[in-house]
Amino acid sequence: MQNKIKIGLFGFGIVGQGLYNVLKNSSGFKAEIKKIVVKNRDKKRNIDQELFSYDKFDILNDEDINTIVELIDDAKEAFEITSAALKKGKAVVTANKKMIATHLEELYALQKKHGGHLLYEASVCGSIPILRNLEEYFDNEPIKSVKGIFNGTTNYILTKVIDESLSYDQALKDAQKLGFAESDPKNDVEGFDTTFKSCIVAAHAFGVFIKPEQIIRQGIQNLQSSELNFIKQNNYSIKLQAFLSLSDSNELYITVLPKLLLKNDALSTINNEVNSVIIDGAFSGIQQFTGKGAGGNPTGAAVLSDLSALNSNYKYQFHKVEQNSNIKFSNAASIKIYLRFNQDMGDSKNLNWLNIDSYHADKNTNYTIGEMRLTDIAVILRDFPKSSFISLLPDSVFIPQENEKTRHSSELQTEAIYL
Repeated sequence: MQNKIKIGLFGFGIVGQGLYNVLKNSSGFKAEIKKIVVKNRDKKRNIDQELFSYDKFDILNDEDINTIVELIDDAKEAFEITSAALKKGKAVVTANKKMIATHLEELYALQKKHGGHLLYEASVCGSIPILRNLEEYFDNEPIKSVKGIFNGTTNYILTKVIDESLSYDQALKDAQKLGFAESDPKNDVEGFDTTFKSCIVAAHAFGVFIKPEQIIRQGIQNLQSSELNFIKQNNYSIKLQAFLSLSDSNELYITVLPKLLLKNDALSTINNEVNSVIIDGAFSGIQQFTGKGAGGNPTGAAVLSDLSALNSNYKYQFHKVEQNSNIKFSNAASIKIYLRFNQDMGDSKNLNWLNIDSYHADKNTNYTIGEMRLTDIAVILRDFPKSSFISLLPDSVFIPQENEKTRHSSELQTEAIYL
């Protein structure tokens, strides 16, 4: 791309400061941060104030700046900045997983049209180079499935709750103090962050563009003592897991749900803010990638890696998009789950189960274990978002429902379905 990278940086929060630190201390790669655009004029910052601006066009219209690094929280503004930069022929590196997940197909088209470079390794799993591996190592190998722990905040909280018997509230406060969780932790604990990352992985692993609202999602925010007792009684661990799986008929199924794990599961020992991704390739078999998924320096290191790649004229080729036009996203499958209801919301065994393996009730809650269609799971999460808790079982796999009409979870919002 160019020998000298001159950066216009948007945002100077945890990740922006992490990038500044790794650039300052990197011995093998040098780039100049020429300007940093931020919103808060009153916030004190411990670097040269001359670097800062409050007008995005100070970067976008500066012809000497050839690389945009976008690290802000506002996904709408981030898309405007990124698309404007690509149209001007500038390279863009971003860590904004919501923006990428929501607009990836549009950004892919912009990159093709204008010949630009858009890299976003830092948007998925912090320091793990998962997108680069999907693009390069697995570029011509069919992938059967991708699963893993994509969010360091929830993994930290679950580690403290399960292994150290902290309360959920205390574990969340500790995560916020350490900078793993935002003051408003909704994005992480309700599974949105993992869902955004799953959309991005789907494009690079399977060549399918998916909107976040199409994925069936629940986070860990409804975790109660009944689940904790069940986990301890059965000697399980629990992780918030992204699960992407391709059927023999080329239908791609995706969920973002907590999963109960046996102690010998490869993901059960992944603790604290660490992420881990397991890829099952048709030829190479199962491979696991593990690394820090939260914090300024790990994410800053991923941004640095993208900047270094730009210096070698690297860009995502999206091989799987070209190869896999026959793969379609679908929710026409069933899966085995644990489902807990608060007692005042009714009896969980009276829902639309395909099969029931076991049932338990006490004065506060009741739970059922069995097989349920993904579309019926989506309805429960829509209608009982605060009073239900769903997790996958250790042996959960997607079971295609060939006679069921394929429907996206987003389409269920307008349907009147009686439970």
